[in-house]
Amino acid sequence: MRITILCEGKTEKAFKPCLLAFLRAQLDGKMPKLVFDIHNGAIPTEKNLQRTVSNLLDTGAKRSDAVIALTDVYPEFKDAKTAKEQMQQWVGKETRFYPHVALYDFEAWLLPYWSDIKDLAKKNSSPFGAHPEGVNHGNPPAHRLKRMFEAGRCRDSYNKPRDAGRILKGKDLLVSINACPELKAFINTILRLCDKTKIIA
Repeated sequence: MRITILCEGKTEKAFKPCLLAFLRAQLDGKMPKLVFDIHNGAIPTEKNLQRTVSNLLDTGAKRSDAVIALTDVYPEFKDAKTAKEQMQQWVGKETRFYPHVALYDFEAWLLPYWSDIKDLAKKNSSPFGAHPEGVNHGNPPAHRLKRMFEAGRCRDSYNKPRDAGRILKGKDLLVSINACPELKAFINTILRLCDKTKIIA
């Protein structure tokens, strides 16, 4: 099974090691070949997305069995439902394409590890909210983490590839999966493609 994940480059660098470690533990003997198709800034939209997905699925010796798009909701889309529907509409009736989102951005999936965030920022601060994927109001988690780090004693701004990787290193991804429905949906798509018995309820 070869699965291509369309994502933004900084997200890939921060998330890939933790994601692969989790999947290896879940999919003993059935681990897919995960290929990260990196788009610096944002994944393609409209006809460019349709063309990218079609090329990945239907051409070349290393064609994919499935393509997953992973994009932030903020700032391009109103909500997760709209984002996923729009991506599917752009691609068309392709059953091997799976649109997914980070709500409202990737950093929401870091918030369940709050004690580690505080330690890195060197700032004692209350969590942004009880529900990580509900944190936005025009002020998404990435923006809040940036200000928190800059106000903390770490003397540095938040850097996604560096700091997200440090927050997630060695962590049980299930902690975030159980707190973040969109992350759970993304993970379950990968699991379902490889082994239907491994779905996380």
